[in-house]
Amino acid sequence: MQELIVALIVASAVLYLAWRWLPASWRRALAARLAAGGHRAGLVNEEGAEKLAASLAKSSGCGACDSCSPACASGGDKSKAQQGPTEVPLTRLR
Repeated sequence: MQELIVALIVASAVLYLAWRWLPASWRRALAARLAAGGHRAGLVNEEGAEKLAASLAKSSGCGACDSCSPACASGGDKSKAQQGPTEVPLTRLR
């Protein structure tokens, strides 16, 4: 029984890792197919399938916006990314 639980944990970790490192276009396509399959099987309604596809297509952390622009790194605020670096006054520590 313990081996089965460990095997399920390892399998889920492998699936998560594979999903996380898929290219974004593949991840969106697979998410749409999984959601459509759940709808056809009667597991979710059409609205639920759309929400499921949107949820699965997202990626956590950096890479969620599918670009390497400075706006992505700053949390999507393009005005801060276009301003450039800001100056911080130096303070003397004793």
